[in-house]
Amino acid sequence: MSDIAANLERIRERMKTACERAGRRAGEVELVAVSKTKPAEVIQQAVDAGQLLFGENRVQEVMQKKPLLPACVRWHLIGPLQSNKVRKILPLVEMVEAVDSLDIARDINRIAAELGLHPKVLLEINVATESSKHGFSADAVREQLDALYSLDRLYIQGLMCIPPFDPTPEHSRKYFQQLRTLRDELETQGGAPLPMLSMGMSHDFEVAIEEGATLVRVGTAIFGGR
Repeated sequence: MSDIAANLERIRERMKTACERAGRRAGEVELVAVSKTKPAEVIQQAVDAGQLLFGENRVQEVMQKKPLLPACVRWHLIGPLQSNKVRKILPLVEMVEAVDSLDIARDINRIAAELGLHPKVLLEINVATESSKHGFSADAVREQLDALYSLDRLYIQGLMCIPPFDPTPEHSRKYFQQLRTLRDELETQGGAPLPMLSMGMSHDFEVAIEEGATLVRVGTAIFGGR
């Protein structure tokens, strides 16, 4: 068994245990293997170990890697998307996880209409209102929700966040709770389900699962450092 296969096995077991602690079924949470900066041959080792969903931060990396890997591999864009890259990425990914403003949502909607697509997206929330992070503030997403729902090509599936890094996983819990609470509020406000919460990374994904994550984005714990 390769190191990557062994790492994936450990991650899946930890996910299962976290679900059990939270009274959830293991199938409620999906692992997004964050493969940014990793070459296709390394990603193939994860595919061989049964991992099919990968997250990339950069459009160019998806464009380079996708043709080199099996057609069954699924891709999420998990980094910020610039308007001039929207046309390139929409046909290649299953989901854009980091829609961080109304402007980029409008660009995605317009280009999706031109391409005949209905992309799935998550709204990125800046849970700690960090100036260095992308995303809607909680107030902004409340104020702009009607405008976001008026974009008829988008399937808004839920929310994602990247809390401030803290080596103590428990310190992330309050941010995951904030995201879940905001999601529940937006479901009531908008009258539509938002079933997906993308939150939790290599160091804190178990806490995220306990707080309701449906997608966890794990890179270093699978592939090692960059």
